[in-house]
Amino acid sequence: MTLTIERPWVTFDLGREMQVLSWAINRPGLVRARRILWREVRNADLPPDLDVVDWLDQELSQRQAQDAVCFLTSRNVQAVTQAQVQIGSVCAYAVATVGLSNAERVGTRFTRAPGTWGTINVAVRLDVGLTQTALLESVSIATQARTAAVMDLGLELPTGRATGTGTDCIAVAAQTGAQAYAGLHTEIGHALGQAVYDAVSQGAREWKSSPGAEAAGLSFSGAG
Repeated sequence: MTLTIERPWVTFDLGREMQVLSWAINRPGLVRARRILWREVRNADLPPDLDVVDWLDQELSQRQAQDAVCFLTSRNVQAVTQAQVQIGSVCAYAVATVGLSNAERVGTRFTRAPGTWGTINVAVRLDVGLTQTALLESVSIATQARTAAVMDLGLELPTGRATGTGTDCIAVAAQTGAQAYAGLHTEIGHALGQAVYDAVSQGAREWKSSPGAEAAGLSFSGAG
C-alpha cells in the first residue's frame, strides 16, 4: 500500500486488487481495482463543451491507468491528507483531498457563480474481508464521517451549516470476505469512521486557511 503524488496526479496503490465501491467518474459502482487515482483540474481544463468522461479516459490511457478508479479534484493534490487508524484487529487507511468552495447544506442548494468548484474526495482501504452488504454499509459510515468533519469546521452558508460539497465522492476498498456488518458498533465502523473523520478534518482546516477559502468569501462560526 503506497501513496504517490506526481502533480496533477495522486496514486493510491492498494497493494493488491480489491473490491472497490464508489461513484467515481472513472469505473464507478462495484468494481475490482488495484489503485485509486486523483486528477487535479482547473477551470481551463474543463471548458463547457468538453466531454469530461472522454477527456479523462484519454488522460488515463496516457498513464496506462484506465483500470483505476479515478476522482477529479480542483484542490492542489499536494494538499492531500492521510490518516491510519487501528481498532482491535481492524486497520483503516483514509486518503482525502478537501476543497469547500462549492459547499452545500444537505437538502438545500445555494446559488453561486459558475466556475466556483471544490470537492471532497475520500478513498479508504480496509484490511478486513467484507461482503458486498458490509462494503455498502462502510460507504455509509465514511459518508457520516465526512459530514461530521465538515460540520465541525463551522462553515456557514445562507442555507445553513455546510455538510459537504455538491461534487463529493467516496470510494471504499476491501478484500472480499465473510464479514457482513460494518456499523458504528463494530471495530470496522469505528476504525473507518475515525480515519475518514481525521483525514477530512485535517484537509478542511488546511483549506480554511488557504487562498481558495478567502477567495470564496465564505464565513465560519466559532466551531472548528
